[in-house]
Amino acid sequence: MIGIIDYGMGNLFSVSKALERLQVPYQFGEHPEEIEHCDGYILPGVGAFPDAIKALEAHGFIPFIKEKAKAGVPIYGICLGMQLLFEESEENGETKGLGLLPGRIVKFPGIDEEGHKYKVPHMGWNRLNIRQPGHPLLTGIGEEYVYFVHSYYVFTKDTSILLSTADYHVEVPGIVGKDSLFASQFHPEKSSHAGMKLLENFCKRIVQPQGGRV
Repeated sequence: MIGIIDYGMGNLFSVSKALERLQVPYQFGEHPEEIEHCDGYILPGVGAFPDAIKALEAHGFIPFIKEKAKAGVPIYGICLGMQLLFEESEENGETKGLGLLPGRIVKFPGIDEEGHKYKVPHMGWNRLNIRQPGHPLLTGIGEEYVYFVHSYYVFTKDTSILLSTADYHVEVPGIVGKDSLFASQFHPEKSSHAGMKLLENFCKRIVQPQGGRV
């Protein structure tokens, strides 16, 4: 069973519909006790980083997520949900994140190295650059196009967590992974074959739908 963390700032409808297409059982939880015994978790996210941290705190999810991560329970962050897993963000001032992955959330500068302006937010389909082709989360996924929509991205010096990147005037971490933590900056539920395969790999290879981890 997959627990979908519902703290009021996620695109729950599209995520749940994607899981239904994959025939993976799921349960929404507005509070930790509602999804305490799930085998893995999805942390969606849409909106501003500071608001999301406040919402997670208000719903009691900050210690819950940290405890589950420490216990090795698989967690998958989507878009803003990915960013929340990192140490801090500069969005609307300095805000501490969950600190489960090394890195900082920074804004696209909007000007490239040659001084040319480019559009922010980064919105649309971009090709993945696979960094760790042998990783089980990437099984069946090539350098396909996926759907991004974000104004901030992850800057990290730890390249070992980069499973794939994308190019949008800077190198954008597209999929990250460390231990039981996984996340994508793009929306897998809106990213056609590659996105659905990514969710399938998380749900059916890393977490068995009937319980128990591979």
